[in-house]
Amino acid sequence: MSVFSSALVSTAELVSLLDSDARPVLLDVRWRLGGPPARDDYTAGHLPGAVFLDLDRDLAAPPGDGGRHPLPQPHDLQAALRAAGVRAGHPVVVYDADNGSVAARAWWLLRWSGHTEVAVLDGGYAAWVAGGGEISAVEPSPEPGDVEVRPGAMPVLDADEAAALAVDGVLLDARAPERYRGEVEPIDPRAGHVPGAVNAPFAGHTGPDGRWLAPDLLAARFAELGVLGQSVGAYCGSGVTAASVVLALEVARVTAPSAPAALYAGSWSHWSRDPRRPAATGDN
Repeated sequence: MSVFSSALVSTAELVSLLDSDARPVLLDVRWRLGGPPARDDYTAGHLPGAVFLDLDRDLAAPPGDGGRHPLPQPHDLQAALRAAGVRAGHPVVVYDADNGSVAARAWWLLRWSGHTEVAVLDGGYAAWVAGGGEISAVEPSPEPGDVEVRPGAMPVLDADEAAALAVDGVLLDARAPERYRGEVEPIDPRAGHVPGAVNAPFAGHTGPDGRWLAPDLLAARFAELGVLGQSVGAYCGSGVTAASVVLALEVARVTAPSAPAALYAGSWSHWSRDPRRPAATGDN
């Protein structure tokens, strides 16, 4: 039986777990697009016992034809997780700075690997500090874990499958509205979105304090987006924040853990590299 009742865990629940026999492995995955390096934040202070994983180095393959954050090679991911002390069947809690948009990438990768005992800390490091949680600057040296990465437990879309889903189901674009509409594109080769995709900014999952909306509010949001009863997938700029859409759909109980939404891992950074693929603009 899982120690987690949801894919999100509150700070109060985490405190209880840390005092139990089921003490989870803690993974700090704070990251900023464009820097400065979040490793400095970790060094300054983190949850006691937490191990830092770098998004670019540990949770993605090198950028290239697959996009800016391709899925890591299974053996590389396994090595990083084992070095962090992740053990088969043992609970893991991942956190980022606040809203879970980066922590969801680690959550998704663990689930993709076949490791189901994983949750995201609701509100992240900011919520932990706000709640008076203990902070440490000591970097732990965990015993090596034995987790085995067996990819395939979470569905992944390639570009053609994403294009088809935008027509036959619902493909959610997790980027900010101005990037979805093609008004700006500060990072990737072209502006716009996958034709037929529906804008669902990841920022809409959380409140001002970075904590996630209640499941019924999330469900109502997805109902407005036309998701209910449809096959659904998600993408973003590089496949990171889109994982938070997959997480939100599960928290909202729109999808079940046994039938999660699909992720277009290459996302817009992959799609926009190919000039043969169309780029829609505006709100449609």
